Amino acid sequence: MERSDSQEEFGELVKFTLAGFAGGLALGVLLDFLGLQLSGIGQWLVRTLAGEGESLLEGFYALRQRLRGAGGSMAEAYGWGKLLGMAAPWLVDWGSRRLGVDVYGVQGFYIPYLYSMSDQIGANLSGLAYLRRTEGSWVKALSRYTRHPVLLASLAVVLIVPAGLFLARVAGFSPTTQRYTALEAIAANLCWVPPLVGALEERLLRRRQR
Repeated sequence: MERSDSQEEFGELVKFTLAGFAGGLALGVLLDFLGLQLSGIGQWLVRTLAGEGESLLEGFYALRQRLRGAGGSMAEAYGWGKLLGMAAPWLVDWGSRRLGVDVYGVQGFYIPYLYSMSDQIGANLSGLAYLRRTEGSWVKALSRYTRHPVLLASLAVVLIVPAGLFLARVAGFSPTTQRYTALEAIAANLCWVPPLVGALEERLLRRRQR
């Protein structure tokens, strides 16, 4: 794993996640005030901001790195992966509604999961592809993957979140207001965990180098 802050700016990406949370919740409150509690378009916008808002900002970060001519880094690959993973839940959401799926009940638990985690899945795969490119073989890439704290944290949240969403729906939770939609997306969006792990690792590396 690279030791340079300029190559591993995961700490900066944590701020992007918080901005997405704030934007999604604020929009949810506004839409509820306007009487659009069950608007499908409203839920799409709220979930995109609360569940994927950081992906837009992280994508801008990756683009900025590319325009600056910076060398390819894990953080940049992570940002591109999240940006590319954003569109999948939009298609699944609208397709599910057209097919008559109860998006407010237990059977619709996968929709907020995809909004909050599809970009994380994309980031994880993009990170693995980056390791394959830098290591030169899948064996070495997978070996490094199993020792990469950020990618392991990413894999953990991808696997844990759907279970939590399913149990919440079984327990009776239903996103019947836009505020609830935003809060569900925020709770499911543990995408801040991998960047936080990266930021903490950067701090530990700096301390060791002193």
